[in-house]
Amino acid sequence: MMKIALLYGTETGNSEILCDDMKDKLEADYECSIVSLGDATPSELDPKAFHIFVTSTYGNGDLPAGAATFYDTLTDEKPDLAGIRFAIFGLGDMVFDYTFAQGSEKLMTALKQCNATMVGERGIYDASSSDMPEDIGLPWLDGIMPHIMLEDA
Repeated sequence: MMKIALLYGTETGNSEILCDDMKDKLEADYECSIVSLGDATPSELDPKAFHIFVTSTYGNGDLPAGAATFYDTLTDEKPDLAGIRFAIFGLGDMVFDYTFAQGSEKLMTALKQCNATMVGERGIYDASSSDMPEDIGLPWLDGIMPHIMLEDA
């Protein structure tokens, strides 16, 4: 059974809740785990797993405090993540249009600069919309899953 690692960065818990919803959707067909980016290191990423990063944006377009060390390790140490495949989903608020969803954009860029391979398009949720994160996140997940399967075939 294919492994899917859901990794989240959050200040308010929304990213973690969305990861729980994603796990509920996937766990019948995949071996799923959920880990806070605050408890993860880039060197622990499993090349046999597919990684889904879900993170909010905090402050002036930054990652949440709990994800900062993970991000800093990527940008400072530039570990070689060749063989790591990932997708990324960002939570933001268009009220802060200048920094909207920049946390996930920064993490995406750092992962790619470390040779990780991104699958699909970055998903984005706007908290100022009338939708709930899962209303956007779960259809996005449905959209990337066929790409994951094609690459595993």
